[in-house]
Amino acid sequence: MPRKTKLAKLSLEAEQREKLKAISRSRSAPLREVQRSTILLLYADGNPITRIQQLTKVSRPTIYKCIEKALAAGVEIGLKDYYHRPFDPIIDEAAKAWVVNLACTKPKEHDLAAELWTYKELARYTREHAPAAGHFCLANAAKATIWRILSENDIRPHKVKYYLEKRDPEFEQKMQEVLMVYQEVNLQNDQAMSSVEKTPPKVITVSIDEKPGVQAIGTVAPDLPPKPGKYNSMGRDYEYKRFGTLSILGALDLHNGKMIAQVHDRHRSSEFIELLKELDTTYPQESTIRIILDNHSAHISKETMKYLASRPNRFVYVHTPKHGSWLNLIESAFSKMARTFLKHIRVSSKEELKERIIKGIAEMNSAPVVFRWKKFDLGVV
Repeated sequence: MPRKTKLAKLSLEAEQREKLKAISRSRSAPLREVQRSTILLLYADGNPITRIQQLTKVSRPTIYKCIEKALAAGVEIGLKDYYHRPFDPIIDEAAKAWVVNLACTKPKEHDLAAELWTYKELARYTREHAPAAGHFCLANAAKATIWRILSENDIRPHKVKYYLEKRDPEFEQKMQEVLMVYQEVNLQNDQAMSSVEKTPPKVITVSIDEKPGVQAIGTVAPDLPPKPGKYNSMGRDYEYKRFGTLSILGALDLHNGKMIAQVHDRHRSSEFIELLKELDTTYPQESTIRIILDNHSAHISKETMKYLASRPNRFVYVHTPKHGSWLNLIESAFSKMARTFLKHIRVSSKEELKERIIKGIAEMNSAPVVFRWKKFDLGVV
């Protein structure tokens, strides 16, 4: 029979009991508070210390300490740790600043192979080099010590946050030109909808870009269809075959939403000129074809310029700024492809992939969507 404790009984009011129950069931409260609230509830219900230890998996000294604090100063104190600092901090502010400054550099700047610091490597380097810099208090710095110092300054040297540098000095001007074209196209489309006569505009605007690296991937085992009561989704083997990649060259008509597209193994000047030739034969000869496109080398190569010179006044370029591909409306059409017929696609060859891409674009053209640029409040228009 378990020995009875000499500690006094713990009486809990209804409100205190409900609060302790809520903490003991919490998934967000600190673990120590969850354990201590359970200990106090069990003790208040008359359970012996041995039984409490078996149920909570907590050591007897910890159980006694928790109960003694609650009996001495109340339930709230029983859940908390005593605040104490037996020693003054030995790591001074100058040493902390040295660690922060070190974390703001790259390991390769210190003749190490890594690109980014880890807390373990940063602690090791600190222990080896801090004493020579006059910070002897860091001679035994552990990984947790380095973490605390950097957390105080909100420094995370092991993480990378990507940003996009605007390297084009004429970014704002080029963006304004593109947005003005979109405004003009929207006005043209609105007038065409209200007009009785459906005549093609004198200036036809198309958005051109390429979607490279579309992978032709095949399965090594048959897909398993869903089965009611057994499988609620398509089953697919993890392994796959690679047959190569294809590039989609697309020209999106901003007036009717239809796309003229070609699928090639590569994207060079010759393939881009093929797309221009198809545009030339598609639209009336008396119209000017205004093209919104990026600065890809195939768009401005000598071979391309030679073709454009053979068709004077037929094509007009409007370049998006560097790192401004998001300004090209055809990206919305490419996104639609990725979310529809290209999603999870599996084929048996590159030829099949090409056929299915062409079929998918034909399906999009059967129910075209006119993509419109709606947000012009970018501070430039």
